[in-house]
Amino acid sequence: MSKRYLTREHQIFRSSLRKFLEKEAVPYYEKWEKERLIPRAFWTKMGEQGFLCPWVDESYGGLNADFAYSVIIHEELERIGSSLVGIGLHNDIVVPYLDTYGTEEQKKRWLPRCITGEYITAIAMTEPGTGSDLANIQTTAVREGDVYIVNGEKTFITNGIHSDLIVVACKTDMKAGHKGISLLVVERDTPGFSRGKKLDKIGLHSQDTAELIFQDARVPAKNLLGEENKGFYYLMEKLQQERLVVAIAAQVAAEEMLAMAMDYVKERKAFGKSISKFQNTQFKIAEMATEIEIGRTFLNDLITNHMEGKDIVTQVSMAKWWTTEMAKRTAVECMQLHGGYGYMEEYPIARRYRDIPVAAIYAGTNQIMKSIIAKNLGL
Repeated sequence: MSKRYLTREHQIFRSSLRKFLEKEAVPYYEKWEKERLIPRAFWTKMGEQGFLCPWVDESYGGLNADFAYSVIIHEELERIGSSLVGIGLHNDIVVPYLDTYGTEEQKKRWLPRCITGEYITAIAMTEPGTGSDLANIQTTAVREGDVYIVNGEKTFITNGIHSDLIVVACKTDMKAGHKGISLLVVERDTPGFSRGKKLDKIGLHSQDTAELIFQDARVPAKNLLGEENKGFYYLMEKLQQERLVVAIAAQVAAEEMLAMAMDYVKERKAFGKSISKFQNTQFKIAEMATEIEIGRTFLNDLITNHMEGKDIVTQVSMAKWWTTEMAKRTAVECMQLHGGYGYMEEYPIARRYRDIPVAAIYAGTNQIMKSIIAKNLGL
């Protein structure tokens, strides 16, 4: 599965990151899952080693690295466990908003600390009554002098507990639909801003997801990101990369699950022989391996095109829905191949089985992906 976008420098970087994660994440991951939170200290260590936002320009403390470095970080984090998704969100989904739409003053204020891990970021779009229908968000921001007064609630927010900077989608013009959305950066100590409960999820146990509450929150007008009422367009511009990131994680999850199942079926014996010798097992493995190979080939092509700056919104939407559904099918089949042991917490396939379904929901549901594809096909 050739990755033609990778150079020798990229491979050295992967080796360094893998070694770091083997030492700093693997021994503690089970503990984090039980405690339902990844400690901030881990973020700081990631920052110290240059694994947070390496693509940011050197003038703000970054490495000016290309997107292939980001791909490597997503892949290696996913190999450890899906609950590390919040780091990928920070690196390649939220901080790019600050970098692209922020003023020079905002970038100098925020980007260096995002790179060190001193600042953890989140993006707040989803509301209790509004999921995919972004145009109908109800959180309002009313300008009063040099502040915006923000009121509303957000939910299912990744990094919601740890976050120091939150890009909040809110309505600055309630009558304008999607043309009245703006992006405000809300800081941790903002008066009137509080966090609700940390949400208890089926999977992704150590990944921090929370409710956010704004009650007459006073956000400085200087924290407006880009122009007022342009927020919807900014969000649309960044969704190609967000959905590509989700597809990358789902692909790696599927590859990991297949590797687990192959190891297991070779060791497990039934009726006097390894269950890898049964035709049903071989056919199931062959089917999964084929789908995973197709997924990887498609994904590698998309990564190359994305790095070349091409508009691949349609293809990324295809990859996001197909790869996440493929990963869900893989989880079901791999758990079945493990038999009763697959249902035991001590076997990592059980966690993967719980963790993967949400990938078909976040970053735009798979139904929304199909709607985008249909529209772009001229239907």
